Amino acid sequence: MSLKQKLESALLDALRKKDAVEKRTIRMALSNIKLAEVEKGDQLDDNALLAIIQKELKMRQEAIQDAEKANRPDLIKSNQEEIEVLKHFLPKQLSDEELFHLIQSTIHEVGATNMTDMGKVMKVLIPRLEGRASGNQASLIVRQQLQDK
Repeated sequence: MSLKQKLESALLDALRKKDAVEKRTIRMALSNIKLAEVEKGDQLDDNALLAIIQKELKMRQEAIQDAEKANRPDLIKSNQEEIEVLKHFLPKQLSDEELFHLIQSTIHEVGATNMTDMGKVMKVLIPRLEGRASGNQASLIVRQQLQDK
């Protein structure tokens, strides 16, 4: 079953359960997926769908930061609930140690020696993450590793 089919099935379940948070969150994700498919003019593969879901997660995390600054606990709670719904559709996340080892092997494979090679490392690394870690998290570790060399 593709990721899109899982989302659609989960939406039907949320409708049956009358779960407003789950229903709203999945509808928003499916809406953004449909928009991306219309823009592309074709169906998206699971990797592209994962990227959209990760983008949704990132938007909600940023909204939480903004809500904290505005002292809005209601918005914080709402976004946290939506994040929990979206996490169910992502693959198991890499631990910090697993991510570190993946980055180390990629740096070694590419032959990166300094910060000017960061783009080469990220180009090879991002497809390997496959939604199991955020690009920002990986970027920070890569930057740290290349600065230490």
